[in-house]
Amino acid sequence: MTDEIKYEYKTVRAVRGTNGLVISKMQKDGWELVEEAQGTLRSTLDFRRPKKPQPWLLIGAAAAILVILAAVIGIASAFSGGGAREDESDKSTARASERSSATPAPAAAESATPKVITPRNSSEFAALLKADSCDDADVNFATRHKGETVAFNGSIVSAAHHGDHDTRYDFLLGPGDKGPSTAVGPAFKYEDVNTLDLHLTGKKIPATLGAGDRFRFVAKVGDFNADQCVFFLDPVSTEVR
Repeated sequence: MTDEIKYEYKTVRAVRGTNGLVISKMQKDGWELVEEAQGTLRSTLDFRRPKKPQPWLLIGAAAAILVILAAVIGIASAFSGGGAREDESDKSTARASERSSATPAPAAAESATPKVITPRNSSEFAALLKADSCDDADVNFATRHKGETVAFNGSIVSAAHHGDHDTRYDFLLGPGDKGPSTAVGPAFKYEDVNTLDLHLTGKKIPATLGAGDRFRFVAKVGDFNADQCVFFLDPVSTEVR
């Protein structure tokens, strides 16, 4: 008789319009879509995948072998040229001290990083704007640059009221000029903002904002929600293009 398959389960809430991206990412990780429930602004996606048995015996044996090898190597190192390494360490310390005193400290301007990250001065950001919205590059960039400022040309993919508020909105943004048809790059999001938070600038500031409107977005890097494939930003300025 075959063993019964045991599953682990996971529920993901995705912003409407990103369901396909979320499902694709989860399937790459071995998850199977069980149920999908559509909401007004978000969808609830239920997944499952078979649990993997943990080879504890093999792990324990490997750990024991590593401990024995480390002990043997440590004993051998202790008996072979310990004094010579101490002399060499002293010499290296002296040389480092001499270099430190002889080399002037770099100017502040030379060590400073760019204040605003753009596709022109950052190849990492340029690649991010062309990657899949569920790519690992999104979470890596958010982790390394959280709180820093980025700037890019983009458009509004979708706009909706935030909850029951008439003057607060959730904007889904994409790089480029294709608005709702945007197919590449992160799914950037301004969540729970009003029009004053956007700090609109430019010659012709629109009275209302909607899907397809194009802007030069300047924003601070927030978190990346890997389950929803949404990259959160905080607006700094929004220039009409």
